[in-house]
Order: sequence, then C-alpha cells, then structure tokens
Amino acid sequence: MKKSKPSPKPYPLNEVVSKVEEPYFTYSKINRLPASISDFSYQKFQKIAERVPFTLTDWANILHLSERTLQRYSKDNKNFEGIYVDRILQIEKLIALGSEVFTDANALYKWLKQSKEVMGETITFESLYHTDGIYRVLDQLGRIQQGVYA
Repeated sequence: MKKSKPSPKPYPLNEVVSKVEEPYFTYSKINRLPASISDFSYQKFQKIAERVPFTLTDWANILHLSERTLQRYSKDNKNFEGIYVDRILQIEKLIALGSEVFTDANALYKWLKQSKEVMGETITFESLYHTDGIYRVLDQLGRIQQGVYA
C-alpha cells in the first residue's frame, strides 16, 4: 500500500515561515528528450545531407561547427546534441519543401546560392546560418509554391 503525501497547508498572511515549515511541493520529473532528438546519430544526419548537394563547409557553417568536428561525428557515428538536432531538423523541413517546389536538389541548391531581394530584405545562403533566416527562406519557398512571388 502506497503512503499518501501530506497535503500542503496554506500560510497565514502575517506569519513568518521558516524553511522547516515550508509546505510539501512535488517537483515534476525531468523529462528526457524524445528518442528522435536524443539519439540523433551521424547516420541520420547523413541521410538528410545526401538529399542536397551541400558541401561539408556549408553544413559546418549552418550548424556552427568546424569541418573537423563534423568529420569526428562521422568517424565515431556520434550523436548530435539537441541544439544541432534542432537546426538539422529545420533544414530537413526546408529541404522537403524546396524539393516540392523545385523537384531537383541541384535547382534548390542553385536557388539558395543566389542572392534574392524579398520584401525589402536580402536572402542569401548565409540566411541558413540562423533560425530567423531559415524561416524567411521557408516563407519564400511557400510563396513560390503558392504562386505568390514577392
């Protein structure tokens, strides 16, 4: 039989409370990252990377890692940390949408490499180096897909 936890008692407003008298509080358990994020190996990254002709330098710049670090990930089939997984998944989303729009990975890559003026802002390949830029590129791909060129 499980013991029930004591219920917390409210404090009187004018009373000073010591730490010993502090009410019982249940802290939530720390949730682990989903398996798709916590176990994101280099092989999973490689499957995404093979869909577009990005160079190792391109990926290193997008992920804010050195080329040497990416080579170590490859050699050891090491798991990526959460922040890198997030960026990889954003780029995977971009690749999926870009593949629908251009139907050819080389055409997508060529389009990404060209500088574009969109709604008063310049979008370049370097836009993929930060989250806001990725969303701008995704927005533009969505506009192209819908036939709304801006």
